[in-house]
Amino acid sequence: MAATSSFLTPFMGSSVNIALPAIGDQFALDAVTLSWVTTSAVLAAAIFLVPFGRLGDIHGRKRVFTCGVLTYTGSALLCALATSAPMLIVFRFTQGMGGAMIFGTGTAILISAFPARERGKALGVSVAAVYLGLTLGPSLGGFLTHQFGWRAVFLSNLPVGLMVLLLVAFRLKGEWAEARGESFDLFGSALYCGALVATICGFSILPDLAGCGLILLGLLGLVAFALVESRSKSPLLEIGLFRKNRAFAFSNLAALINYSATFGVGFLLSLYLQYVKGLTAQDAGLILIAQPLLMIFVALLSGWLSDRMRPQILAGIGMALTTASLLTLLDLGRETSIASVLSSLAILGLGVGLFSSPNTNAVMSSVLPRFYGVASSTLGTMRLSGHMLSMGMVMLCFSFYMGRTAIAPESIDLFIGSAQATFAAFAVLSFGGIFASISGGGEGQREAA
Repeated sequence: MAATSSFLTPFMGSSVNIALPAIGDQFALDAVTLSWVTTSAVLAAAIFLVPFGRLGDIHGRKRVFTCGVLTYTGSALLCALATSAPMLIVFRFTQGMGGAMIFGTGTAILISAFPARERGKALGVSVAAVYLGLTLGPSLGGFLTHQFGWRAVFLSNLPVGLMVLLLVAFRLKGEWAEARGESFDLFGSALYCGALVATICGFSILPDLAGCGLILLGLLGLVAFALVESRSKSPLLEIGLFRKNRAFAFSNLAALINYSATFGVGFLLSLYLQYVKGLTAQDAGLILIAQPLLMIFVALLSGWLSDRMRPQILAGIGMALTTASLLTLLDLGRETSIASVLSSLAILGLGVGLFSSPNTNAVMSSVLPRFYGVASSTLGTMRLSGHMLSMGMVMLCFSFYMGRTAIAPESIDLFIGSAQATFAAFAVLSFGGIFASISGGGEGQREAA
């Protein structure tokens, strides 16, 4: 069940990236607006992940998880029926809400169901399912888009969602709610959500002065959120875990950096392969599977290894490989060969695969069982906030280089310039992530807030 749900959301995200040019052509979207088709879902997931993780701890993770699968699957159907770009973006936002319910509880359910000695292996299987979704997303999404149109991509989620619901109903026994009876921090939730919305909306309208103001407002909101949570009797996020637990703090920081530096790569390369190299969605999807295909096998191996050595070391090696792959993309241009793109994706797959399972193991092993839900949702928030920041950097570079210009033959050089600038920013981030990965505490450290 956990593996199937782990497959669902990355499959959707990676297949939608392949369908973006077709969506942009149908609705005549400029580059920035087109990026909102992806960003709206990521933003919603980042906004609601921590609140839904906390609600799962209080009212039951299975209950929240089930609501998430229903919301996610229903929104996929609505996306397929959308008749305008604003309608599609709104339904992608609600789909992101469903994804937040799944992400905020799925890992915690998995951790609760397995003993500590088997946790790394179980997480490895879960992460491998994520990468299987990332692998099939581009190839199947490209095939569906090429043969049947972009709406078929969203319809393909319906049978998978129904399968997960059946598994939950008949195979997932019991309920987990270690914080049952505690109160929910509604004010903190509103503050947190508002801060993230202001930040990402600010990125999307830079370099306008209003964009700078929104980003500043968002950052101030996050500071205020941290202060409020540190004084709350029933906090949405255990700030004390960051203050007192070095392994937890640095491993989460490393996760934020890793996903900030890598999520936008697939988005940009999907556009590059179709707009610059002239490939069909189907052919572009086959090329993009190089990264997640390697990640599947490496994630299984690294999960097993993380039970036997310091996971922070493995994660640091993964970040170093990720940095190397991003550096190879800095000279991406009209004449870049497909073989060069494939080699960059292969190195990236090795790096991210080696990072993910050990990083998750480091985070979850650093806290007491009563904090599993909080730790799971916090790590998920780092992942989705990283996705959000990654798309924010993409939109920022699009705004500076392209403005509101659509990606077309006459604007290809502007698109390439924006992609190169984004890859440079990603590489700098990833280099810093090496040190964040290896700076955590010793193996098995557990501290309460």
